[in-house]
Amino acid sequence: MPADQIARNLAYINWTLLTGLAVGSTWASALGRLTIQATKGYLGFVALSGAILAVLAALSDGALPGGSGAAAGSAAIAGSVTPDATWELARRDALWGLAVLALAYAVAVLRGRRAPALAIGATALGASVLLAGALSWGGTTLGSALLLVQLAALAAATGGVWAAMILGHWYLVTPHLPEAPLVRFARILGTVVAGQLVLFALWTATGAGPGGTPAFGSLVGSWALFVWLRLVVGLAMPLVVTWAAVQTARTRSMESATGLLYIDVGLIAAGTILAAGLYFGAGLLV
Repeated sequence: MPADQIARNLAYINWTLLTGLAVGSTWASALGRLTIQATKGYLGFVALSGAILAVLAALSDGALPGGSGAAAGSAAIAGSVTPDATWELARRDALWGLAVLALAYAVAVLRGRRAPALAIGATALGASVLLAGALSWGGTTLGSALLLVQLAALAAATGGVWAAMILGHWYLVTPHLPEAPLVRFARILGTVVAGQLVLFALWTATGAGPGGTPAFGSLVGSWALFVWLRLVVGLAMPLVVTWAAVQTARTRSMESATGLLYIDVGLIAAGTILAAGLYFGAGLLV
């Protein structure tokens, strides 16, 4: 059963969600510090959360089935994905490095420094984590490139909505902040989700992924329910909710905007879980 195959790959789903949150939070903090006039306390907190999430992701990486940190005899990935152990150490080291660099960046920001070198370094190291993951589970060169795009989009969405939700909450305790930073963050998030929707159309139209699905084949068959849930719950609904958050933030209805972003966190996290489960369980890019 599809649900059973997804359940057998929960460790990989957990890695995708935690890594996406860690990398995306670090990217959001760096973007906010270099281009958006948000407070240093907020940006430092987001960077610190990225560091903590990177530690959790590194620990989860050590527990992946078939890895050196897993129990002997653990099952490999149940779907059509074949892990490449060559990149295991690089992937894990990059996660630990991201945790250290994100922490250093958080401390620098909280002390009032712009720290562009740390921001750029943390951003690049986050990208290297995703690259190592893509090379680990992408299979072919083309498959790795497509998976890298998917992981980057998932990280930008999950980390972006986490950062936007925290910023909305910041307004509840600091009500005199200008609305521009939240509006910009929410607009960027909306652009990312819209990009994911375009990718979904491309993936399904071409049957992308190691599962070898024919064009539009993922929309029917045994995995169709999860694919449609990914589209409706993980993409379409977040796009509408994010648009609503932008409109309420523009009118300084910050409590409403924050509430909408809380909903957005759940929807986008659910979409990330579905996307990871479909890739590792069935070899589908959606």
